[in-house]
Amino acid sequence: MLLVQFACLFLFLALGELIVWLLKIPIPGSIIGMLLLAFSLRFRIVKPHWIESLADFLCANLGFFFVPAGVGVMKCFGIIKAEWWPIVMATLLSTIIIIATTGWAHQWTHRLFHKRNRCSHRKDSRLNHVADGVESERKEIEKS
Repeated sequence: MLLVQFACLFLFLALGELIVWLLKIPIPGSIIGMLLLAFSLRFRIVKPHWIESLADFLCANLGFFFVPAGVGVMKCFGIIKAEWWPIVMATLLSTIIIIATTGWAHQWTHRLFHKRNRCSHRKDSRLNHVADGVESERKEIEKS
């Protein structure tokens, strides 16, 4: 079963790589493949139970995938030591930019959805007000 799920995952990886190769876009194929998988799951082309146990396995063992990156960083300690200050400054600056951008994006989407909900609430309240007016006029007519 895991073999079939791996095949499904690698199919999306291969599709992403193919799209990058054909369109010559500067985005990693794995990212394109991940987006394709996410859209396929969202629109129910791929059923979650088709890849669920593989996803659980990969998440449970996620730490092992960082070992090669850690070894690569350890091999570059000389470069890191020589370029310590620019690395720290770039990390701090990019972190601040990411936090600010995320905050602004959240505020923008919050305002957008809040405004949309408020408008629909106003429409509902207007319709209720009109319906209340019609109901009160009907009662007055019935009284006379």
